[in-house]
Amino acid sequence: MRRAACGLRNYATASCSSFPRRRESSGFASGTNVKRQPCVYLLASGRNGTLYAGVTSDLVKRVWEHRTHATEGFSHKYDATMLVWFELHETMESALTREKRIKKWRREWKVELIEGMNPYWRDLWWEIHGCS
Repeated sequence: MRRAACGLRNYATASCSSFPRRRESSGFASGTNVKRQPCVYLLASGRNGTLYAGVTSDLVKRVWEHRTHATEGFSHKYDATMLVWFELHETMESALTREKRIKKWRREWKVELIEGMNPYWRDLWWEIHGCS
């Protein structure tokens, strides 16, 4: 499998369980186009800050909209603009199902999911934007 041009390694989903009882495979899988693929994502206002879960078919565009406050809403109100986690899906239906499950999770489960693949809460925007 070849790597993306800028070295971006994208997240792939292995499980859509309601709670990550085991460490879920949300690690990077190389060679996938992030821009136009169904995706679930988590934004934060900062490390351990306010969290926002969303779903989109164009991650780069949607995160840009959050970052520039192009639309009103939760992420705008709480300044949750830092992309801290995302997971690619084969279909929009599976992405929507996963987003709905994650939104029902307790905060500590979401933090565990983020820290499982992004322990320092880096803003992943620069990684996905650089390859668009």
